[in-house]
Amino acid sequence: MKTSSSKVAGLDPRRVALALLDAVTIENRLLSEVLTKKTAVLAFDDRARAQRLATECLRVMDRCDRMLGPYLSTLPAPHVMNALRLGVYEMCEAGEASYGVVNSYVSLMQENATFAHFKGLINAVLRKVSGDIAKWETLPVPMMPKWLRKPLIADFGKATVAAMELAQSKGAPLDLTVKGDAAAVAAATGGTVLPTGSVRVDGAVQVTKLAGFDAGEWWVQDAAAALPAKILAAKPDERVLDLCAAPGGKTMQLAATGAEVTALDISESRMKRVTENLARCGLSAEMIVGDALEYEGGPFDAILLDAPCTATGTIRRHPDLPYAKDGSDFPSLFELQEHMIDRALGLLKPGGRLVYCTCSLLIDEGEEQVRDALARHPDLCVDLEALKIQGVEDDWIGAEGLRTRPDFWAERGGIDGFFITVFRRT
Repeated sequence: MKTSSSKVAGLDPRRVALALLDAVTIENRLLSEVLTKKTAVLAFDDRARAQRLATECLRVMDRCDRMLGPYLSTLPAPHVMNALRLGVYEMCEAGEASYGVVNSYVSLMQENATFAHFKGLINAVLRKVSGDIAKWETLPVPMMPKWLRKPLIADFGKATVAAMELAQSKGAPLDLTVKGDAAAVAAATGGTVLPTGSVRVDGAVQVTKLAGFDAGEWWVQDAAAALPAKILAAKPDERVLDLCAAPGGKTMQLAATGAEVTALDISESRMKRVTENLARCGLSAEMIVGDALEYEGGPFDAILLDAPCTATGTIRRHPDLPYAKDGSDFPSLFELQEHMIDRALGLLKPGGRLVYCTCSLLIDEGEEQVRDALARHPDLCVDLEALKIQGVEDDWIGAEGLRTRPDFWAERGGIDGFFITVFRRT
């Protein structure tokens, strides 16, 4: 019997979730680029549900494909495949009732004449999956796509990459950087204080409703992302430059030290958000919208360069990244990082220090950049002692700098992948 789409419960957020998956896997766009526009048609609760459906389906995409494999002799159109993936996720991982899930994705196929003839395939495949849900738990941990997994295995080995994938499959808790007393904020928010001083809050929470948000007592920032500014250790009498400042967590850390902070970023819209967050937290910095490679200010006592990168260290928070990207633009990023390091060094006072960091797992964006910079600048050295701050474990530090990985602190919920180093001119 034909079912009217308008009478199917929960169809609106599923329709938008499917559009989000299409944007990532077909249009190669990040969720952050399309989320606001595509969810605007939904009520607040439905927006949150659509985002959750898309994000968590992407997190277990590899398992969804493994579950579907035996029931597909050939791959259907990408839009249809995404509908199947969402159906598998909802039934096998989220525990939604099979009847409602199957009915919804059949109805979504009927809405579009181009894909209406796939409704029978959707119905048949998802019904078969619903009878074999127990198989889901026997499948391996979701693996990253081969284009990314292969170079990571070359850098770290299969066992380490498998540990990263396990951490990524679990998602990420909420980390807060605190302006004042971390223990007090932890008590007020129900969080715990991590060894590095960040406060970690587990479970689903609404950030703006947490104690201390309106008062500007903290801001959201992964514990790894909070390390570079701590390592820079800005002092009240110093002029400090935050290059590529948005989204602003590091700018606020630097401003909280009392240093004279200049924040520069090429994105006007993102810098507006930084300005708003500074105001909420009662902090101030000079805000400049511009290209870091063309900036002529300074000289500065210290510079923090959080360079544009592949962001592969943030997959536990952004599972769309491996599916929106294919690595083809990575070489241009590596080259840009070289130019930015050189430019930043030119803005330093004699004897100044430069903290270079990327939220990346790739050696090309970390250790290799350090080796190349030392070769280009014979008067440059790496200050490994500066990396030894509170909570940083000895085995995180190598010859070129500090590296965190998603599988570190596994018992605490993991940490983003970062590379951080400190350059000084000899």
